Amino acid sequence: MKIVLVHGAWHDGTLWQEVADPLRAAGHEVHTPTLAGNGPGDVDRMIGHAEAVQSAVDYLNQNELSDFVLLGHSYGGSIISKLAEAMPDRIRRLVYWNAFVLMDGESVESVSPPPYKDMMDGIVASGAYGPGAVKLPFPVWREAFMNDASLELAQKSYEMTTPHPLKTLTDRLELKTFYDLQIPRSYINCTEDIAMPPGDFAWVPRFPARLGLCRLVQMPGGHEVCFTNPGLLAEKIIEAARD
Repeated sequence: MKIVLVHGAWHDGTLWQEVADPLRAAGHEVHTPTLAGNGPGDVDRMIGHAEAVQSAVDYLNQNELSDFVLLGHSYGGSIISKLAEAMPDRIRRLVYWNAFVLMDGESVESVSPPPYKDMMDGIVASGAYGPGAVKLPFPVWREAFMNDASLELAQKSYEMTTPHPLKTLTDRLELKTFYDLQIPRSYINCTEDIAMPPGDFAWVPRFPARLGLCRLVQMPGGHEVCFTNPGLLAEKIIEAARD
């Protein structure tokens, strides 16, 4: 099975390594592209959502990929929905892992709690990470994203993340055909994930409910089990991706 793993905000493709390794050991072909606007170094953080999607399209075309499972984590969910519209005949199954499933006209920001918007607008305005760039404050990363981790692992993983282009989170998407597509869909939910807090903004049942007929796969852990329990996440990806 071919699996393409699309990272979330503040990540890049290299941070999938501990998940990709057991998937490859199980015999699967795994691809971990880095989206435009993400990763370390001299990266343009002013780009918007369309440029990030196009970078993924370019990767898939350059690698001549078809009949693959496409997984998106968090912000990556907004990317894979657009990829589904762009190349519906090449995707075997869509898998959303605690990921945003947006409707036409929505953005990641518009379906997130208002305090996140205020926080990120303030960080960009401060210029702390350069034009257009935002990174979560460590206390938010520790308490809401790495709540199932030791302090040491939370700190280590935070140092591996990089600033993210805010515009990719604020751009409203056109999704005119996504909900008419017949691509099979799965949703992986980590039951202790509070990056979207409990209540009206919780990941589940809000986002899998939008997918209609959908395989729901659950596992323990928080938003960043790619760091805290990558082996089990790999197993759940296989469970979510199987025919």
